[in-house]
Amino acid sequence: MLTAFTASLLLITVSELGDKTFFIAAILAMRHRRRWVFAGAIAALALMTILSALIGQAATLLPQSVVKWAEVSLFALFGVKLLRQSSQMSAIAKGAEEKEAAEAVARAEQAESKQQETPLAIITEVFGLTFIAEWGDRTQIATIALAAANHPAGVVLGAVLGHAVCAAIATNCGRWLCRRISERTLTALGGGLFLLFAVLALISA
Repeated sequence: MLTAFTASLLLITVSELGDKTFFIAAILAMRHRRRWVFAGAIAALALMTILSALIGQAATLLPQSVVKWAEVSLFALFGVKLLRQSSQMSAIAKGAEEKEAAEAVARAEQAESKQQETPLAIITEVFGLTFIAEWGDRTQIATIALAAANHPAGVVLGAVLGHAVCAAIATNCGRWLCRRISERTLTALGGGLFLLFAVLALISA
């Protein structure tokens, strides 16, 4: 359980920094009370983590060898993809995740401009935006893979804590942090971490 907790905590924390959901929380925290933004974000991320762990546990009905090789393949695929993105970042538009997050927030706030700004309305807005942005994201796939091959409770606890750390950073100093740590560095770090977990999963196989 401790191994699962540590692995998910490390992987989620590194992967979420600079991600689309990170910027959604950072942008909304500049427009609304930070406590409500944090509450909405962590509620959505915790629910997504639990759902991902359940999907991962359902995958254990498959042969163990299939689950293990699927885990290795997914981690390796995301690792190579992120490192490739990192190497090409000088040639592609910078801040793509931030731009997507800003556009998503603008669309949501335009649609809800007539609503009164209450704590419940803010939490609901943040929850919806975060949940949709996280669905199909690399951290969701990583959580599914980890839960399929490790203790699900440890994976959930580690992932939720990792999400909470990132959400707290985003709501309090997200823009400040991203100005000092380049998106390229974060992407490369995430890619390297995914490859490391692929190697560890391969060794255990």
